[in-house]
Amino acid sequence: MLGKTINKNILTNSKGPSRSYGVRPGRQSAIKVYAVASLERKSTDYASLPDKTGRYGSFGGRYVPETLIPALDELEAEYKIAIADPAFQAELNSILKDYVGRETPLYFAERLSARYKKADGSMPLIYLKREDLNHTGAHKINNSLGQALLCKRMTKRRIIAETGAGQHGVATATVCARLGLKCIIYMGAKDMERQALNVFRMRLMGAEVRPVYSGTATLKDATSEAIRDWVTNVETTHYILGSAAGPHPYPMMVRDFQSVIGRETRAQCLEKWNGKPDIVMACVGGGSNAMGIFNEFIDDQDVRLIGVEAGGEGVNTSKHAATLTMGTPGVLHGSYSYLLQDSEGQIIDPHSISAGLDYPGIGPQHSFLKDVGRAEYYSVTDDEALEGFKLLSEQEGIIPALETSHAIAYLEKLAPTLKDGTRVVINCSGRGDKDVNSVIKYLNMTNDV
Repeated sequence: MLGKTINKNILTNSKGPSRSYGVRPGRQSAIKVYAVASLERKSTDYASLPDKTGRYGSFGGRYVPETLIPALDELEAEYKIAIADPAFQAELNSILKDYVGRETPLYFAERLSARYKKADGSMPLIYLKREDLNHTGAHKINNSLGQALLCKRMTKRRIIAETGAGQHGVATATVCARLGLKCIIYMGAKDMERQALNVFRMRLMGAEVRPVYSGTATLKDATSEAIRDWVTNVETTHYILGSAAGPHPYPMMVRDFQSVIGRETRAQCLEKWNGKPDIVMACVGGGSNAMGIFNEFIDDQDVRLIGVEAGGEGVNTSKHAATLTMGTPGVLHGSYSYLLQDSEGQIIDPHSISAGLDYPGIGPQHSFLKDVGRAEYYSVTDDEALEGFKLLSEQEGIIPALETSHAIAYLEKLAPTLKDGTRVVINCSGRGDKDVNSVIKYLNMTNDV
C-alpha cells in the first residue's frame, strides 16, 4: 500500500497539501476549432484556472520528487511556446482532421429520447457526441496526438504511457507509430486479461506492453509503474499521461487538448438549434473526456454539468470507484485531489466493471468543480452500467464502451426529472468493441446478445 510521506516520491498519498511547484503558461489564442483552446478567458470564469502554481482552488499543484521538476518545467515551457506557434497548431489541426477524423458528429438519439416520453407526450432530447467514431475508437487520441507532437519539439524519442481500458494505450501506440517514436505501455495484468483485444492492437502497432502485477493489477498500479520508469529515464523519456490528473501542467494540458470536444459541441448545437445544451453529461474516471466536453461550458451557468462515476457493487460497499461521491482530499500520483483512502491515508483499492473507470483518484479540476458546486457528480453501479450498455445497443445500434455506459445508465434516473424538450448532450467517449467479451462473461450470455 502506498505511504503518506509527500517527499518520498510521486506515488505517495497524503491527507493534506504540502509543497507545490509550477509556473503557468501564458495565454494565447486558438486557431480554428481543432486547435488547443484559447487560454484567454474572462478573469472571473472557472476556466481561467489553474493559477500560476498549477492549482484549482486548493486542488492540483505538484507533489513530485525533485528529479521530475526539470522535466515538468520543460514540458510546461514547451507547451506555452507550442500553443502560440501557428505551425504547431496547423500540424495538429491537419492530423486531427485527416488522420483522426474530426470533427465527430453530434447525433440525435431519437429512439433513446422516445424511451423517456411521459404520458403527456413530453420527453427530453438526447444527443450523443460521437467520440467513439474517432480513429482508435475513443477520445483518447486527441490528447495523445497533442502530447506526441510536443515530444517531437522536445526531441524525446522514447514515450511511455499508462492504460486501463487500453484506449489510451492504443491511442498512444497509434500516434507513436504515426510519428516514429518508441512506445512502452504499462498496463495492469488484470486489465490485460479483460482487454486482450486492445493489448493485441498495441503490440500490432509496435508498442511494448509491460504487464503490472503489483497491487490490484489495474490502472492505479500501471500509473505507478509508468511514473517509476519516468523518474529513472527522465532525460530521454516523455510520459504521455492520459487523464486530466497528475502534477501540473498535465491536468491543464490534457484538458486543453481534449477541449476540442466541447468546442465542436457548442458549434454543432448552434448549427442544429441555434442554442446551447441544457445538460452536458459524461462518465468520469480520471476525468479527461468529461473535462474535454465540460470546459467549453463552464462559464455558461445555465448549462448543467453532470459527471457519472463508477459505483461498482454499490457505494455502500468497499467495491466501487466513486471518488468524488465517497472520497476525501489527499495526494496521489503527484496531485492533490479527491481520492479513495482510509483513515490512515492509505489508498483503498477501487473496483469497477469498467477498466477505464477503475481508478481511486480524480483530476483536480473536477474536485474543484465539485466543491464550488459548478458540476454535479453521481454514481452508477456495475449492473446499471451493463443495462446502459445494452440499452444504447438496442435503441440506437451503437455499442458504447463500458465507461460511456455509465453515463447512458444515469439517464434512467435523470430523464424522469426533466422538462419537455430539455436538450441533453452525452459524451459518447468510446466504442464498446473492446468490452464485448467482458460483457458476455458478466452477463453469462452468448454471442447473439
